[in-house]
Amino acid sequence: MLDAKIVSREVWLSARRALLEKEKAHTKLKDEITAQRQNLPWVKIENEYLFDTNSGDKSLNDLFNRKSQLIVYHFMFGPDWKQGCVSCSYWADTFNGIASHLAARDTAFVAVSSAPMSKINEFKKRMGWEFEWVSSHQNTFNVDFNVGFGGMHKNENSLMYNFKEIENSPMDEMHGTSVFARKRDKDIYHTYSTYGRGLDITNAAYAYIDMTPRGRDENSNGMSWLRHHDNY
Repeated sequence: MLDAKIVSREVWLSARRALLEKEKAHTKLKDEITAQRQNLPWVKIENEYLFDTNSGDKSLNDLFNRKSQLIVYHFMFGPDWKQGCVSCSYWADTFNGIASHLAARDTAFVAVSSAPMSKINEFKKRMGWEFEWVSSHQNTFNVDFNVGFGGMHKNENSLMYNFKEIENSPMDEMHGTSVFARKRDKDIYHTYSTYGRGLDITNAAYAYIDMTPRGRDENSNGMSWLRHHDNY
C-alpha cells in the first residue's frame, strides 16, 4: 500500500486549491512555450526523399496528403529488427483515430521507420494499428533528422541526438517527432523536432499515470516494465 497522509475533505480541498494555482501557472508557461515553438524559423528541405509505402513510392511532398502541415513520428524499427520498439509502440497505441482530427486542422500524420514495408505491415497487423506508416529503408531521412544510426549513416559524420553530439548510439534508430510545413504545394520546410523526454507530452498513458499517487514508479531501470500491449 502507498504511505499517504489521511486528512479531512476540507484539508484536502485546501491543498488541492494550492496545487491548482501552480497547475495554472504551468499551463500559462506551456502556452508561452507553444507560441515560441510556433514562431520558430523554418529550414527549407532540399533533399528529394522517396519512401516505400503500401501504395508504391511516395515523396515527402506526397505524405502531406493535400495538407499544408505534416507531423512525422520517427518510429524505432530497424531493417534487421524482429519487431518494433516497445517504447515507440507504447506511444503508437494512442495514434489510432488521430489522423481525422489532425486533418481537420490541415495536418497530416505519418510514422516513418527504416524497416522494410513487409516487416512494418506484419507488426502493424499484429498490433491492430491503422495509422499510416511508411519506410525510409532506401533513403537518408532518418539520418538527416538525427534518428538513424545504422547503415545509411556515414562513419565520418558525427552522431547527433537531441541537438547535441553523442559518442555512440545504443541502437541503430532512436525516436522523435518532426514537423514540416508546405508552401505553394511544393516547397517543404522543417519547422520543429523533439526527441527524448520532449515526447512526453504526446503520450496519453503517461499523462494519466502522472495523475496517480504512485505515478510512473520507474526505478533506475526506467521503462523496463513496459511490454507490447499483447505481451502483458
